[in-house]
Amino acid sequence: MSEFTMPSLGADMDVGKLVQWKVNVGDQVTRGQVIAAVETSKAVLDVEVFEDGVVEALYVGEGTEVDVGTPLARIGDGSGTGSPGPLTEAGSGPEVSSPETATWATVAEVTAHDIGPEKASMEHQLSPSEAGAEESVPDSQGSGRVPASPAARRKAREAGVDLSDIRGSGPDGAIVLRDLQGATPGRRQAPAGGGFDREQMRTTIAAAMTRSKREIPHYYLATMVDLHAAEAWLADYNQHQPPEKRLLLAALFMKATAMALARYPELNGHYGEAGFVAAARVSLGMAVHLRGGGLVAPAIPDTDKLSLPELMQRLQDLVGRARGGGLRLSEITGGTATVTALGDRGVDTVYGVIYPPQVAMIGIGRARRRPLAVGDGVAVRLAVDLTLAADHRVCDGHLGALFLNEIEQRLQQPEAL
Repeated sequence: MSEFTMPSLGADMDVGKLVQWKVNVGDQVTRGQVIAAVETSKAVLDVEVFEDGVVEALYVGEGTEVDVGTPLARIGDGSGTGSPGPLTEAGSGPEVSSPETATWATVAEVTAHDIGPEKASMEHQLSPSEAGAEESVPDSQGSGRVPASPAARRKAREAGVDLSDIRGSGPDGAIVLRDLQGATPGRRQAPAGGGFDREQMRTTIAAAMTRSKREIPHYYLATMVDLHAAEAWLADYNQHQPPEKRLLLAALFMKATAMALARYPELNGHYGEAGFVAAARVSLGMAVHLRGGGLVAPAIPDTDKLSLPELMQRLQDLVGRARGGGLRLSEITGGTATVTALGDRGVDTVYGVIYPPQVAMIGIGRARRRPLAVGDGVAVRLAVDLTLAADHRVCDGHLGALFLNEIEQRLQQPEAL
């Protein structure tokens, strides 16, 4: 038996809201199946079960905000399945019998959604009989939200309809699907941050960055890299590829950085209470700007071992899922170092702030043509500014300089990436 708890998206997250259950008591579930949607300050997460079993109890009602670590459901072999009793309402703890003997487990994986009106449904597939039952049952009682069935709330989000303008005909005045017929989209859409509170997200990011600057003794280095060799190799490679398989410079930057991290493990890992622990693998994160503001930094496991085509595909997939839905918690919290790139915003040089508990942030500026000394002459070549923000508790500028030089050397030999 395992008890699933409210997941944490980072050290600065204290609470989350149970948005939707996607299973019922008695349902058989398999490893990797989504069982609930949870809202945090940064995103809406689809909670996945990490073992096969039967849903024996649901502890928390939809619309309830609870502390991180609060049990949400119990998964067992089915022998403990029974009437779950009333679900937890906002502000109360779960009713768990014999808590001293309960087995605790942390949710292994979740999916982050940058929700817009087109993504807010969370796509809970129901049979016709289940859909009818869902339509007749109001949710969010006691949560401060407009009472509506999950199906009606999902449909309203997809259509951009403001539920507060609709009179419900369901039980206790709840809005059901038939009440949405003929409804027109209102002016009040999903929050600007994409389904979550943008101001709360900014507060969370600010708290993490304040902690970083307060606790981590940053040092900064910068270097300019001649991209002539990389540009020529890339042009030749892409000439022989269909459009969907062509590479971007971003793939070369990520691969060169990951290989440099493997060479200098002092910059690849986490700093905790016991000090620095080097990671066993390179999981390089990429800061992704979300529509409406805010950012996430999902990571790609074993970045240094992927081929450039594989890495390009993973990057496209990662950015797409970050902005459209589908990130796993392990991708968001498992990074061992992070790259931030603002070149597409016209920025020549970017100095990042380390994301704890990581110890390094690599900045990539705009690749643009510049006059460079080549031999005894001057040539106009594509070049980019690379920066490093590193933790002085783990290493000093000497090693940081070697690290940046390693990235540069890798980029000068793109055929070896």
